[in-house]
Amino acid sequence: MPKILIIDDDPAFCLMLKAFLKRQQYEVETAFTANDGLRLLRSTSFNLVLTDFRLPDKDGLELLPQIKILAENVPVILMTHYADIRTAVRAIKMGAFEYITKPINPDETLLVIQNALHKKAEASDETAPATVAGSTQFVQGKSPEAAQIEEFISLVAPTVLSVIIEGESGTGKEYVARMIHARSKRQSMPFVAIDCGALSKELAGSELFGYVKGAFTGAMKDTQGQFEAAEGGTIFLDEIGNLPYEIQVKLLRALQERKVRKIGSTTDLDVDVRVLAATNEDLQQAIANGQFREDLYHRLNEFKINVPPLRDRDGDVLLFANYFMQQANQEMEKSVAGLDTATAAAFEAYNWPGNLRELKNVVKRGVLLAKGQMITLQELPTEIVNYAPAAEALSSGNEDTATPAPVTSADTDLKSINERNEKEMILQMLERVKYNKSKAARLLNIDRKTLYNKLKLYNIDA
Repeated sequence: MPKILIIDDDPAFCLMLKAFLKRQQYEVETAFTANDGLRLLRSTSFNLVLTDFRLPDKDGLELLPQIKILAENVPVILMTHYADIRTAVRAIKMGAFEYITKPINPDETLLVIQNALHKKAEASDETAPATVAGSTQFVQGKSPEAAQIEEFISLVAPTVLSVIIEGESGTGKEYVARMIHARSKRQSMPFVAIDCGALSKELAGSELFGYVKGAFTGAMKDTQGQFEAAEGGTIFLDEIGNLPYEIQVKLLRALQERKVRKIGSTTDLDVDVRVLAATNEDLQQAIANGQFREDLYHRLNEFKINVPPLRDRDGDVLLFANYFMQQANQEMEKSVAGLDTATAAAFEAYNWPGNLRELKNVVKRGVLLAKGQMITLQELPTEIVNYAPAAEALSSGNEDTATPAPVTSADTDLKSINERNEKEMILQMLERVKYNKSKAARLLNIDRKTLYNKLKLYNIDA
């Protein structure tokens, strides 16, 4: 009987969920704080951990690495409110199996738990980390942005150039990296993906470069690092901006000299590895802040691919939704035919802060709950049904103004504004959209890169 640990500070909720899971033939234990949960993990073996994202003593990003240390192969499912979705997506990249939004749907929760336990069983003999996309079997978008990404992949894949892939969490950066590898001359060799955000300063060196027996307490044998494991193939460094500064020095040497040195060793090891890196941060700003080495940035940035967020890819939302629906139908043995007209309109209007992962979860939920052949608004989360982009963009936070003035294209088109008014216009727009740069850029009729350049030009701290 699979054993599940629930960590949540709401005793009533824990009791309800425990009773539900016991009826599904699971053994369940509960903890009301992160530290209590960790104590149980030290003393008891569990098959799965289901934890609230916000706990009295820790949040999910603090708790997740500690769970992974105690129970490396145990899947972790986060329960989170809608406002935490962006952070939950980041937690996925740190090794969480999945997230579900509160208030939870029991059937949806049960499905996610079953999938997690099934994937754990399938991967019991594997050591490579899981990926968001799961494989290179993935649908290609039809938007101009998707076409450009496809062109860039085709051009750079056959070369040996290092590539930086930029984009928000959940946009498919790892998929792009895997496609580059699959179309390269190294396609028959290993593809090793590493989440730099999950590497602590103490463990990053041994994880990347390996260590020799006796290098530190607990080093019982010589251990291969990920660079050595990727020999002849490709290593993908996800969220490269989170790599500890001290490890950046060693990484630069590995890239320049094609050599690595294991922790505790006195000799170098030759490596032949192509490096692809991904980030959702502004690395140039990190360089300015002294958090990222400029020489490493230029060594990695032989070619750059920007993966735009889903909200900026006109026409791709419904294409991806249909693909995820087919996956969900197969997974749950259902035959949902599509989205009804109102649901399709809601999908296209919504801004998808969690990008493809959020879309996939919403579609899966819709397929699970659908009572007929079509997914309707009744099967969607309230934040999508009630989403009002115009009201959100126009919210200025001024309590003295009952109704904000409408923003017209003439008011917000930066191309038609004299240069001396740009700074004031940018500041006003940032305040209106509560400093959401993506929305500000759209309303100002410029792309995000141009907005960032303007912020730097006018010394606007946003």
